[in-house]
Amino acid sequence: MVPIFASFSFLLISALFIVADCGSIGVNYGRIANNLPSATKVVELLKSQALNRVKVYDTDPAVLHALSGSGIKVTVDLPNEQLFAAAKSTSFANSWVQRNVAAYYPHTEIEAIAVGNEVFVDPHNTTKFLVPAMKNIHQALVKSNLHSDIKISSPIALSALQNSYPSSAGSFRPELIEPVFKPMLNFLRQTGSFLMVNAYPFFAYESNTDVISLDYALFRENPGVVDAGNGLRYFSLFDAQIDAVFAAMSALKYDDIRLVVTETGWPSKGDENEIGASAENAAAYNGNLVRRILTGGGTPLRPKADLTVYLFALFNENNKVGPTSERNYGLFYPTEEKVYDIPFTVEGLKNYHDRRSPVAGNQPVNGGKGGVSKSTTGNTWCVANGEAGKEKLQAALDFACGEGGADCHSIQPGATCYDPNTLEAHASFAFNSYYQKNGRHMGTCYFGGAAYVVTQPPKYGDCEFPTGY
Repeated sequence: MVPIFASFSFLLISALFIVADCGSIGVNYGRIANNLPSATKVVELLKSQALNRVKVYDTDPAVLHALSGSGIKVTVDLPNEQLFAAAKSTSFANSWVQRNVAAYYPHTEIEAIAVGNEVFVDPHNTTKFLVPAMKNIHQALVKSNLHSDIKISSPIALSALQNSYPSSAGSFRPELIEPVFKPMLNFLRQTGSFLMVNAYPFFAYESNTDVISLDYALFRENPGVVDAGNGLRYFSLFDAQIDAVFAAMSALKYDDIRLVVTETGWPSKGDENEIGASAENAAAYNGNLVRRILTGGGTPLRPKADLTVYLFALFNENNKVGPTSERNYGLFYPTEEKVYDIPFTVEGLKNYHDRRSPVAGNQPVNGGKGGVSKSTTGNTWCVANGEAGKEKLQAALDFACGEGGADCHSIQPGATCYDPNTLEAHASFAFNSYYQKNGRHMGTCYFGGAAYVVTQPPKYGDCEFPTGY
């Protein structure tokens, strides 16, 4: 996935708690484990943490019975494996709703049904059954007169986007637009529902640590990123990812569809190559996200769109397959002890502080051709590595002049450093601007190996490279 970038304004804490309208925090209760507490104990845990929304991945009777009378709003799931039956048979859809929804409602406050989960990446090719299944389940709700109270949607992964960066250029994959997205968005509009989205800034950061700052990924204070397409400034990767989806819907003329983030999270542990997976970063991401959502305000593109967000996940799940991170997204251990301490309510936020380590971690290593010795003036510059290749240089140049915030006015046509009009010269100027603006800190002259540090002033025509801002 192409990295995308997003926004969070750090306001005075006292001002944050007087915001009237705000979003909502829920949690995903996955159960791919053999050591979790009983459903009854889980409900008590949710209530003790004031978590009043939960999303489950099935319709397990023990879980739905335990949630009865709890006051917790529930999103249930019709698994991908049942999409074919739900799409092809109205009697199956009717029976499923009667058995798994109507039998528990309203004592168990089911508010939504997720029909499938990330269907477009399902290896069993269930995409063509998605919208027919959604429609049949909805008609089953109509028969039970539950359609006004219970909404239907389907969580999509960000891989459903063809473009996600910059956010303003967000678009859905072309092959999905006519057969799936247009009919699905039309269904959501007609039924007053919302689009469900699973968004993981961790994946974008892990794959692009050379160009995405950790502070930007964790909602920490940072200079922000300007979207060249619409001029909006983003301060967090999360907001940019969400706005890319909003932009994709807008491109299809569905500006009126709401959005719910059905999964987002950050692992507290990972394999050696899973950069950024740590308890400190997970606490920062989830804690700052809770503050971002509960203190009101939408995204730069949709400032009035208060979001409902479901954290992934309630527990570490020891039977999940894949890298170590997959088993370490939990907010709690199976013992019900917190993996790290973050609040889930506005009241709890009053005493919350993002406790960052004084040591700067996992910064990209300074790339280049050997070590750097100081010049007689003590200055260093950043220049393009011509051996990196045109494609890599162009991508890094786009980043530097876009979200990187480099001053690229001088390399525009007619400006002082436009000549020589070569990719390497323009990239060198942009990389150096970024490097100098960021205090020449280690890792700011790397760009995935497309740049390196030099100790003598670069020479490209009559252009002078600055040494500080």
